Amino acid sequence: MHLTKDIKDYIDKSVLCWLATASLDNTPNVSPKEIFDYYGHDSIIVANIASPQTVHNIKQNANVCVSFIDILVQKGFQVKGKAEIITKTDSEFSDMEQKLIKMTEGKFPFASITKINIEHVKSIIAPKYMLYPETTEEEQIKSAKKAYGF
Repeated sequence: MHLTKDIKDYIDKSVLCWLATASLDNTPNVSPKEIFDYYGHDSIIVANIASPQTVHNIKQNANVCVSFIDILVQKGFQVKGKAEIITKTDSEFSDMEQKLIKMTEGKFPFASITKINIEHVKSIIAPKYMLYPETTEEEQIKSAKKAYGF
C-alpha cells in the first residue's frame, strides 16, 4: 500500500495522530503523538518521546493502527499495518531522525522511532458529511471553529 498525495496532505495538516497498539494479551493502548510524518512511499514514522507502553506493546505485537484528521475539516485517515521500533543502531534511523527533529526543533530528544509499514488505509469523515451531503468543507470549518471556540 502506497501513501497517496491526499494521505500525505492530511498528515501535513494534522497536529496529532493517535497510535493504537495492543499487548500480547490483547490489552489495548492508544496514545496521542505529536511528532510524526510519512517516510518514503509506504511508511509513517513516529518519534518515541514518552512512549514506554507503545514501544513495549509493539515489541510484543506489531499490529497497530494510526489515525489522524484535520480537526477543522474533520476528515482524515485511519492506517493499519505492522510496526517496528527503529533504534540508533539501525541504518534508517539517521534519515528518519533528521525528518522528525525538524518538528521537535531539538527540544524533545528521542532514542527510537516507530515505523509503521502500511497495509490498509480507510478514510475518516465526520458523520455530518454523510447525514447532510450538502455540507461543504467551508461550512464544516466554520462549525468546528465555533465549537472549539476560535
